[in-house]
Amino acid sequence: MELDKRRIKECLQSGIRKGLNGFLWIMKILIPVSLFTALLAWTGWLGRLDFFLQPMMSILSLPAMATLPLLIGMLTGIYGGIAAMSVLPFSQDQMTLMAIFLLIAHNLIQEGIIQAKSGIHAFKATAFRLVAAILTVIAVAPFLDLTATVNERTGYAMETSLPILQALQEWGITTFNLSVKIFVIIMCILTLLEILKTFDLISPMVRALNPLLRIMGLNQKVGLLWLTAVIFGVAYGGAVIVEEAKAGNLTKEELEELHLSIGINHSLVEDPSLFLSLGLSPFWLWVPRMLVAIMAERLLTLWRIFRKGHNLFVQA
Repeated sequence: MELDKRRIKECLQSGIRKGLNGFLWIMKILIPVSLFTALLAWTGWLGRLDFFLQPMMSILSLPAMATLPLLIGMLTGIYGGIAAMSVLPFSQDQMTLMAIFLLIAHNLIQEGIIQAKSGIHAFKATAFRLVAAILTVIAVAPFLDLTATVNERTGYAMETSLPILQALQEWGITTFNLSVKIFVIIMCILTLLEILKTFDLISPMVRALNPLLRIMGLNQKVGLLWLTAVIFGVAYGGAVIVEEAKAGNLTKEELEELHLSIGINHSLVEDPSLFLSLGLSPFWLWVPRMLVAIMAERLLTLWRIFRKGHNLFVQA
């Protein structure tokens, strides 16, 4: 009993410490990116690019200014995308579409390199994530009310008509409110994950998730790797997958299936939770990605069957 209490105390302390470090790291991205975005909006420069950007964004049912948060998110990660979204005048449903896109296609350069080192070509992994993000947003858009006004969302965007000091004050209030929400979310998530690791609860979770792996179209051999990426993200999951790939425990096909799945579904705990700070619906943050990942694995299986049959026909 005394040992368990000590372990609980240690893992709580470790979780809080990691939560604080994680929060400070996020703030180093969120504050400068959100300020840059807000100042850019205040200058009116974003509006001048509408004619050029709108045709591309129309495919995603988004306004032209959505380009900036999407680009920032694709290059820097979820935190940069959220920072940019929080200070621009988007409706809730517009932010939902951007969140769905970025949950699949964020931090593409870094994570593409990690995936390349752990079993799949970087171009294939990145292209797949981009295509999956675009198709998912196109599929979800008809179910949302994209005619809603920006007044229905929380947050604030700098207006060009405001004096710069007042605009900065409004940006500060918006950023502070968002930071408080992120702080609570990050502390809870990282403390919970630390408890799971300390008491070795991840392996039992893998065994319990075997039926889900079958639904996802994955071999049970990749269960631990899949769950690692789902909980901790591609960076942590990739490190574990690299070791498994080196050990030769997984075939090329199994690694490809795994990477396609986690390319869509990685970090299912932390990343969607952060978007909750913008007031978005949990349904759209979790469900579409799961469905698209299942469909992608099924399509991959059909493609392999078709290719195998075609090769046999050619050889005959």
